[in-house]
Amino acid sequence: MSQHSPGGIMIIMGTFIIALMLSQIPLPIFLEWWRPEFVALFVIYWIMALPQRFGVGFAWLIGLMLDVLKGSELGINAIALTTIAFITLLMHKKMRMYPLWQQAFVVFLLIVVNQLIFYWFQAVTGTTAGNFTFLIPALVSALMWPWVFVMLRSIRRTFKIS
Repeated sequence: MSQHSPGGIMIIMGTFIIALMLSQIPLPIFLEWWRPEFVALFVIYWIMALPQRFGVGFAWLIGLMLDVLKGSELGINAIALTTIAFITLLMHKKMRMYPLWQQAFVVFLLIVVNQLIFYWFQAVTGTTAGNFTFLIPALVSALMWPWVFVMLRSIRRTFKIS
């Protein structure tokens, strides 16, 4: 059994605080749709890297925090992040084997699922328009994946989080 570093969970939580902050940085209106889904990217990374320490329940809690921060209906982000966390957990061993460009494609599909769930719930409650611009963050997130992966892996290795 591997030895867990005592501050590992604090480092992981610190990365999520950064992701939550990045999700709230004000952008000009024309750039809003181009914001990567940082929280979802971090969920995917940590589940892929440490499935024994970070799971669906943790993703649900992070999703609730995101709901509160964004002021969206409570539970929408939690359900979306829980869904992609579960899918990532099912395929994390395969994803680890893929080169970064293939991982980025899988990340694109996972973020599309995240966006579809979120915007489906918003459409049901009548709070969003019915066009496909909401998929732009999936593309931007996939393009950002290699850098997010390398950065979080570096943090994980520097602090010896296992």
